[in-house]
Amino acid sequence: MTALIPHPSHTLQRHDQSPQFREGRFTNPRPRPSMGLWEGLKLMSLFLRGKPAGTVPDRPIPVHAIDRAMLDAAPDRSLYRLGHSTMLMKLRGRFWLTDPVFSERASPVMWAGPARFHAPPIGIDDLPPIAGVILSHNHYDHLDRAAVLKLAGKTARFIAPLGVGDQLVNWGIDASKVEQLDWWQSTEVEGLRLTATPAQHFSGRGLRDSDRSLWVSWVIQDDDLRVFFSGDSGYFKGFKAIGDAYGPFDLTLMETGAYDKRWAFVHMQPEETLQAHLDLRGRWLLPIHNGTFDLALHPWEEPFERIVALAAAAQVPLTTPMMGERVDMRSPNVMTPWWRA
Repeated sequence: MTALIPHPSHTLQRHDQSPQFREGRFTNPRPRPSMGLWEGLKLMSLFLRGKPAGTVPDRPIPVHAIDRAMLDAAPDRSLYRLGHSTMLMKLRGRFWLTDPVFSERASPVMWAGPARFHAPPIGIDDLPPIAGVILSHNHYDHLDRAAVLKLAGKTARFIAPLGVGDQLVNWGIDASKVEQLDWWQSTEVEGLRLTATPAQHFSGRGLRDSDRSLWVSWVIQDDDLRVFFSGDSGYFKGFKAIGDAYGPFDLTLMETGAYDKRWAFVHMQPEETLQAHLDLRGRWLLPIHNGTFDLALHPWEEPFERIVALAAAAQVPLTTPMMGERVDMRSPNVMTPWWRA
């Protein structure tokens, strides 16, 4: 079992040199439990024959439109949620994107699969030059091929987990723009320090590439500002290890959505999201991975309601911006419950 402690080397390793890589695939420190054939078939049948009512909004989702002039005029350390886990951050006068997904569907085809509940607050063509795209793992709702290719001309660097960078190069991204990191490895770009940290998840775009690339969370450090981006993860002891190594965090961007007890190993329940935030020694919590795609069986607004109640009970400061609404990363505001409108 791999210990969840910082790796002594920050130099880029080949896949076969990674402690997470075994027998041709990346692994979690604790093996992912198998769902079993019968349980898997029942779950597939449930998704195919019709989900419960309420997993999709019955009214338009409010979106705060953004334009280039607004972004140029925004103060440093501004953050905008563009949808799902796509965050646009302004740091040191440059712009950064996490897990950019702009397509209509999180799917290998554009005629089927989970469709967006809302349009992005800004299109790729209208974005300013991007200093870096920060990627967490290779799933359709986090790595959008069409978006990546469209961003290539205006993006200086793509920073990815081991194996995900290879996927980008295979798609035609200039290899000189791609940097790949293992858990606990860091890179510095124009004074911004990015560290790939552990997550408990899986990867792949189909049956043939399952777990051929790594999954990570990210620590983002801008001088005295510390931000944590969870990517996707089940709850595990790694959050405390990250908090001990890099906390406290001013802001945690934490997966809170598309959960179910049947796949709790790879997606946190809201109670676990809150505990992970506490493990990280976070101050403000911003729940992500919700409000854009129908990826589970719970009502679409349930992740917001549950985390709001849990944070209030634990006296944890919570911010829930409307898509496109500006957040001051150092001093967020408590936002209105826009999903009830």
